[in-house]
Amino acid sequence: MTAPLHDQRRGSSGARLPDTQQGMRRRNLSRVMHAVASHGPLSRAAVASRIGLTRAAVSTLVDELIRSGLLDELGPERPGRVGRPGSALAISATGPVGIGAEVGVDHLAVCAVDLRGEVRARAERRSANRGRSPAPVLKDLSALVRQVCVEAQRQGLTPEGLAVALPGLVARDSRTVVRAPNLGWHDVDLGRLLPGDLPLTVDNEANFGALAELWLGEESPEDFLHVSAEIGIGAALVVDGRLLRGTRGFAGELGHVPVRPDGPACPCGGRGCLEQYAGEGAVLRAAGLGARGLDGSGGADGGGGGRGDSGCRGNGSGRGDSGGVGEGDSESPSDPGDLGEERSEVLAERAAAGDETVRRALSDAGTALGIALTGAVNLVDPRAIVLGGALSRLAPWLLPALERELSERTAGRACGVMVSRFGSDGPLLGAAHSVARAVLDDPAGVGVGEATSDEGAHAAQRT
Repeated sequence: MTAPLHDQRRGSSGARLPDTQQGMRRRNLSRVMHAVASHGPLSRAAVASRIGLTRAAVSTLVDELIRSGLLDELGPERPGRVGRPGSALAISATGPVGIGAEVGVDHLAVCAVDLRGEVRARAERRSANRGRSPAPVLKDLSALVRQVCVEAQRQGLTPEGLAVALPGLVARDSRTVVRAPNLGWHDVDLGRLLPGDLPLTVDNEANFGALAELWLGEESPEDFLHVSAEIGIGAALVVDGRLLRGTRGFAGELGHVPVRPDGPACPCGGRGCLEQYAGEGAVLRAAGLGARGLDGSGGADGGGGGRGDSGCRGNGSGRGDSGGVGEGDSESPSDPGDLGEERSEVLAERAAAGDETVRRALSDAGTALGIALTGAVNLVDPRAIVLGGALSRLAPWLLPALERELSERTAGRACGVMVSRFGSDGPLLGAAHSVARAVLDDPAGVGVGEATSDEGAHAAQRT
């Protein structure tokens, strides 16, 4: 699971380092870290062979990384190799850790991922966030972040940054949520509402889900369209191993592609959007399984993208004094009930049991998805479509109609459709891994001392 994460060719998360002596040194430090993360434990000689530097250069770089706490020496390599055994190097079990967080319509989740790609701490809670002011929602999220950071620190880890995934439009290279219709938020600067003790990154949940697929998926190609759905439907396009964000950072709003221009109103302001036919709420209504049909309650608070309850339940009714709350979104037609992950589970269970009404609703949703995806496939020609989120659980009943539409409407041979193995965890994992990966991309940024020799920098000029 860790090898795809640390493949340096795929989706580097950091900016290009300058073409200076120090810039070359920092790139070489990164090359060493990626080599050990992908293929370790490795000796210095094995690292030198893999990245094409001299043994002396690698030894200098490794010594710096060991001093910084990023690499550990494990002792002599296992017997059976030719020549004198070297000392095996591995990514440290302590040191930097990436903190990922997710704000969903009906849940909050936070996790910590170390440089080896392992989840070291996690906290979740159910919370009805639709229509709540951003301030109380982010206060609850901050409490979970602190909880996870404390647990990570108990294990000898140091939180290096925080990345937050949300279901909305996030301005490129900023921390501002321009609009999140399913939350009812607009123009919300998360940097003002979250603690400032960690570097902060904010992005759309579909983008982080696609990055998780790119870095962690064992069979993911370097060109694919990632589609995820809970209450809303989002997409992200990966081209040549890199996320395509668009000029403003708004690329991938598949849920608001109209499939029937004269269809029902959508919270985005349009009509006949895909979400009104293939979002969870639309499918539940078509299946006759609104909130009353699922749990016998009359509740109709916003749902979407849920996780299991960790034992802490938000009151779901708080109103802060911060602006940024949309009007009328709590009455959205995409509002099936505050049941979290149970929604798609119930749909899957009933479809598996042969419920024809549910199966028909899922087939119709697959048809709508296929119509919307056909346009994207004809425009960008991806190698594959990857279904994530709730779509991954419902794929057996969505795929026949979806693939039929793609086959009939695509110019040329239709691309393949894959099902993500990460499900609803994709955005959270992608967020946390993005922070950890940034450390691998530039380990000098987390405390590696100044070079004691020019060898590490000059080596790049000799290879």
